[in-house]
Amino acid sequence: MSEQKTIRLVVTRQDGPNENPYKEEFVVPYRKNMNVISAFMEIQRNPVNAEGKKTTPINWESNCLEEVCGACSMIINGRPRQSCTALIDNLEQPIRIEPMNTFPVLRDLIIDRGRMFDALKKVKAWIPIDGSHDLGPGPRQSEEEQQWRYELSKCMTCGVCMEACPNVSGKSSFVGPFAVGQVALMNSHPTGAMRAQERMEALISDGGLQECGNSQNCVRACPKGIPLTKAIATMNRAATKHMFKKWLDF
Repeated sequence: MSEQKTIRLVVTRQDGPNENPYKEEFVVPYRKNMNVISAFMEIQRNPVNAEGKKTTPINWESNCLEEVCGACSMIINGRPRQSCTALIDNLEQPIRIEPMNTFPVLRDLIIDRGRMFDALKKVKAWIPIDGSHDLGPGPRQSEEEQQWRYELSKCMTCGVCMEACPNVSGKSSFVGPFAVGQVALMNSHPTGAMRAQERMEALISDGGLQECGNSQNCVRACPKGIPLTKAIATMNRAATKHMFKKWLDF
């Protein structure tokens, strides 16, 4: 790869939410240790396509450039992933780049991830703390519990697990693997557990756990290596106990 002088990219573009997508090819100068975003920046500096025609710069989202914010998710050579860690040297050319199909496209590679934040609201993926006074030290937690929660807390709402999941689509109301993982995180916290039943009610409602087909694509695709299938299994057990308790208390 280091002997090549140029990089070829085929980008699926879309001028607006209601416009038809089209493909445009670009050739940019190669530099060592480039990632996909570096190539986009080269196009931004000189927006000329492979035919030598002036065009508009590619629109994409990115913030941290170190796989923490989750904003730069897209499909690269058929695989949903973060473009900031997609190194040019490791990619087959021409590099084919598309927006994630699970979400509405706003423009080019910018998508609307609103359904993910709606899902977090639905499952109440937060811990409410009343007042701002010092509440003192929290309950002691084992190292094993802390490590489990730390793994779940890595979620950056990037949408890659949603794109990889065959049960998530425009016709599906499934909250998605990431939301189940966040319920597992909140319910395993000593303070968060006080509202665990509310979250379980959300998880057994429409679009909840019953929509998961256990394809395990999510855990393979997650850029942070979050144990999503373990979280889903944990929540399935908790949902079963929750349903039995409701039946016995009826």
